[in-house]
Amino acid sequence: MADIVDAASRSRMMASIRGKDTKPELTLRRALHRRGLRYRLHWKKLPGRPDLVFPRFRAALFVHGCFWHQHEGCRFATTPATRTEFWQAKFDANVERDRRNQCDLANSGWKVGVVWECSIRKRGGEAIASEVNAWLPSDEKNFEI
Repeated sequence: MADIVDAASRSRMMASIRGKDTKPELTLRRALHRRGLRYRLHWKKLPGRPDLVFPRFRAALFVHGCFWHQHEGCRFATTPATRTEFWQAKFDANVERDRRNQCDLANSGWKVGVVWECSIRKRGGEAIASEVNAWLPSDEKNFEI
């Protein structure tokens, strides 16, 4: 099936997709800030440049988009109908990179959390921020919503 837009338009559309400061990330950041939590953004010192880093708690939090990071069982984790081999290879590489970065962080003594885009959409930033706030001082190493 042919694309419904020309190559230049598709290129422009794909180039406009953000890697950071996404809507789910901003929603969660605002809610966490309202709770008095302070964090560093995209800290280059850590593997995978976590979206939010809480040095005081030695915790790193990733805010993953369901499409790009292929959230298992999520309705937003679809594969495009055209060039499926390309997309599947890209998604597999993203998932493997996420797994590797999370393992590297955990092996370095960091707590690692993942918040999925669909959970922020469904439950809202305040509810997720409440759970993150409870997780940070706890002894739990991994966290996923």
